[in-house]
Amino acid sequence: MSIERSLREDIVANGLKLTPSGLSQGTSGNLSIRFGGGFLITPSGVPYGEITPDDVVYVDMDGHYEHSRRPSSEWRFHRDIYAARADAHAVVHAHPPYSTALAMCRMDIPAVHYMIAVGGGDSIRCSDYYTYGTQALSDAVVRALEGRLACLMANHGMIATGANMEQAMWRAVEVETLARQYTLAMQIGKPVLLTDDEVAQALEKFGNYGLMSKQISTPSQ
Repeated sequence: MSIERSLREDIVANGLKLTPSGLSQGTSGNLSIRFGGGFLITPSGVPYGEITPDDVVYVDMDGHYEHSRRPSSEWRFHRDIYAARADAHAVVHAHPPYSTALAMCRMDIPAVHYMIAVGGGDSIRCSDYYTYGTQALSDAVVRALEGRLACLMANHGMIATGANMEQAMWRAVEVETLARQYTLAMQIGKPVLLTDDEVAQALEKFGNYGLMSKQISTPSQ
């Protein structure tokens, strides 16, 4: 099997996990993997259960594609993330309920739990709002991801990156878990934030356990 075929099948397989994982509903969200001089991305408007490997669209870095199907309308921020971040080899965009609820309020997720380290820093930032599919939204997403591995998108959803699709999916689920925990904690009282030193220690331990590379096992506690 060629590398390209394997990556196409990886996108299809993980697209089928979006709804069961609680990350998206219907045809919402999109997945991509860096490949060659561009990237492979889910097609626009096709239910995940109907996407075949051949339906996945290859887009080059100037936005050109040759396929009977159109790439996701969000292809621009996938392209721009790959252009800006050499460490990003897969991107998951989804509309999970808790992350999206916080994004509707234009709230970051602060350092309320040591698992904030999954995002690569002391917060999961929320980007500014712009219409979906636009270059302005793509620029806002790239800004929100500076020094980070995931972000929320104002009044829209969330994005997670990874060294491969498995890691990007894992990170997306962890960000949604953080969003749910943060939302619940705010209903009880005022969450206590970790200090800068405590966050730095968590980031160091995650790095040592390979969570910022291709390994995705959770560190022992």
